[in-house]
Amino acid sequence: MPSCIFCKIVEGTLPSEKIYEDDHVVAFMNIMPVTKGHVLLIPKNHRENLYDMTEEEASHLFSVAPKIANVLKEEFKPAGMNLLQNNGAPAGQTVFHFHLHFIPRFDETDGFEMGWNPKMEESTQERIKEIANQIRNRFGNK
Repeated sequence: MPSCIFCKIVEGTLPSEKIYEDDHVVAFMNIMPVTKGHVLLIPKNHRENLYDMTEEEASHLFSVAPKIANVLKEEFKPAGMNLLQNNGAPAGQTVFHFHLHFIPRFDETDGFEMGWNPKMEESTQERIKEIANQIRNRFGNK
């Protein structure tokens, strides 16, 4: 995709600090890191989001994820790590080429914040079971 910033990184027409590359994926440093060691992992084929990836593409990308995470863990000794992936603008996606963030966490002041605001009307056991049944039915499971 000619205007995609990540496709330009894959092509080598835009500079990046690559830390891992194989025939199918590339991992590079985020140019606006939230924490030390903030890395992005992307497929080389342009895929807007997870919905557009084939099972094979996703399988390979996620098989590389532990390698990236363990190298970051060994190098920086974080207390934890967030993996973050946004699908679509309403979910916070701003670059429309699938990318998985690796965000090493050091303490509560390291610059990354996540919020969680559970919807009480969705949290009753009856409602959770109803929603689970809707999803299971899509898989053909009862």
